[in-house]
Amino acid sequence: MDLPYIFEQMLRGQLGDEYPKFIGALNETPPVSIRYNNRKILNSELGTQNLELKKIPWHTEGVYLPERPSFTLDPAFHGGAYYVQEASSMFIAEALRQTVDLQEDVRAVDFCAAPGGKSTLVASLLSKNSFLIANEVIKSRVEVLKENLIKWGYPSVCATNHDVEDFAALENFFDVVLVDAPCSGEGLFRKDPKAVSEWSPDAVQTCSARQKRILAAAVKTLQPNGILLYSTCTYNDFENKENVEWLIQKFDLECVKLSVQAEWGIVEKPFGYQFYPHRVRGEGFFLSVFRKKNKGIPSLIMPKLNFEKLPKKQIEVVARWLQNPNKFDFFLKPNGVVFVILKKHIEYYALIDKVLKRKSTGLEIGEFKGNDFIPSHDLALSIEVAETTPSVNLEKMDALRFLKKETFDFDFEQTPKGWALVRYEGLALGWVKILSNRVNNYLPKDYRIRMAID
Repeated sequence: MDLPYIFEQMLRGQLGDEYPKFIGALNETPPVSIRYNNRKILNSELGTQNLELKKIPWHTEGVYLPERPSFTLDPAFHGGAYYVQEASSMFIAEALRQTVDLQEDVRAVDFCAAPGGKSTLVASLLSKNSFLIANEVIKSRVEVLKENLIKWGYPSVCATNHDVEDFAALENFFDVVLVDAPCSGEGLFRKDPKAVSEWSPDAVQTCSARQKRILAAAVKTLQPNGILLYSTCTYNDFENKENVEWLIQKFDLECVKLSVQAEWGIVEKPFGYQFYPHRVRGEGFFLSVFRKKNKGIPSLIMPKLNFEKLPKKQIEVVARWLQNPNKFDFFLKPNGVVFVILKKHIEYYALIDKVLKRKSTGLEIGEFKGNDFIPSHDLALSIEVAETTPSVNLEKMDALRFLKKETFDFDFEQTPKGWALVRYEGLALGWVKILSNRVNNYLPKDYRIRMAID
């Protein structure tokens, strides 16, 4: 791999005699890793039961695959059974376990969330009544973030599309703040050769300045005693060490030391933890953890919610689609879409509705067409869909045909007419409506498989 000279000199200074091993690792095939969804109703190791998979040391639900398969041709991928995530970045899970009481309900935000790997990781760790905002400032990346959150299926996550400075009114609101900052991408050189050609000292300085701006706004939203996690996929001191030192000098933060096992291969630095591909089975990554000092700042006053409530008669119709309808309040959007919010989150949505305009709101469960209720794809993939919902179980090829919106085989004459969840090995993939002479596929066309499946 032909690396920029200045970058080579920087890494030689960091690694000394280890530099040749680092270069050797960059010329190897990148490892492939996935993280299982611990709340989906299925055998969570679907498709990997017969493989001897090595666990990722710092995250119990992460595993390495022996090679990179075609994830598009795995129905379990479309149903949110797992997320394809780089192993080093899963260390965020271990950092949270060591610094946050995960049995308590907390308010969290991922400020740089797309495409959703770290947001789904955080959501999986937090208690079921915790509240997470997954924010992405770049509009073109929001849809893929939403798609991945829908696949993951948790009703406790709100996707937003704002600059971090738009959160200024949410001062002292969050217990956990994650800033996986846009960076120069040095840790991705092995996976993305384009990152090598785009690297320059000027780009590093630009990223460092951008990171400071994001961090300055993010810290203000953190509660006293709250936890800030700052990460990059890079090695240089400008974006890592110097930004961390700047944070400590400028704000009332203390760096939190983590317990890291020596055999993991992670390099502990004065203010953070560095991953090198020759030491770990993963890509370049840096993480630093802070706790905000307690200055006794009062909590925010929560306003009243202004959403239109769903009429009682319609609630009686739609409640049966949910496993635990009593823990939700039911609302109606101006466009007729029915959505639900966990009762424990009502005051949170009331507040962010005043502050953030571009956001998803609760779990969309469908809409009424006359007297008929049309369930949503979001509901199909949600962990909250009722277990008693009629289902059609398909073998792999027919599941792929459903996902491609092609004709698939099953005995619909022996299946009750009406709405049914299409399942693969117990995992919900979407809706069909079974009529007397045909089956209508309600998979959103934007989510269909476009490649050949034979």
